[in-house]
Amino acid sequence: MTEAQTPRVAVVTGAGSGIGRAVARLMLAEGWSLALAGRREAPLKETAADHPRALVVPCDVTQPDGVAQLFEETRRRWGRVDVLFNNAGIFGPSGSVDEMDLAAWESTLAVNVTGAMLCAAEAVRSMKAQEPQGGRIINNGSISAHSPRPLSVAYTVSKHAISGLTKSIELDGRPYNISCGQIDIGNTRTEIMDTIGVGSGALQADGSRRVEPMFPVEDAARAVLLMAGMPPSANIGSLLVTAAGMPFIGRG
Repeated sequence: MTEAQTPRVAVVTGAGSGIGRAVARLMLAEGWSLALAGRREAPLKETAADHPRALVVPCDVTQPDGVAQLFEETRRRWGRVDVLFNNAGIFGPSGSVDEMDLAAWESTLAVNVTGAMLCAAEAVRSMKAQEPQGGRIINNGSISAHSPRPLSVAYTVSKHAISGLTKSIELDGRPYNISCGQIDIGNTRTEIMDTIGVGSGALQADGSRRVEPMFPVEDAARAVLLMAGMPPSANIGSLLVTAAGMPFIGRG
């Protein structure tokens, strides 16, 4: 793609590890200028690796003032925001709805839903105000936005909420040339997959455990880059990417 076809300034949240780190490194390699956001500065610096087009901004996405500062620093550095990859998230507590600790439930929704909303709100404000007007938001959902794993009610609810957020942003952003899409990724090899035992035996709907196939996180990053690089005249509203052969179609 040419420079004119590809937006060049992006904000990536959750950039210190996992999918966020892989996406950030790929975008930097492809010529983007990036603001890297996450709670911990050290992992962000590892992702940036002193790249001249990387801006490290420690940020808790659940805090409105911190999110506002993230976008203010991005605009101060590059003058605009073309893409937000809304990626920060946590898996949250394991359990069914009757076993759920309220504080753990609320903390999961605070990061996965409220944090995504706050970042999207700041991105939309930036995209409405800049010249040329417009931009693109990519929300990281999950295959749990389609079909849950057992004992994952907090995470599953949060990812269903992301689907609603995505559609609302896409609809409300139309008059301002703002597009929004959602990528739902299943079993890419990241740290969070270790917490639910995908590589050693993930809990299935029938109560058994199964070692599920995974795919490299770099391949997931390429899918995000595809969405980010679409011309303003087109949008990928929903993209589902899974490990080949994972128990998703006909799960359980």
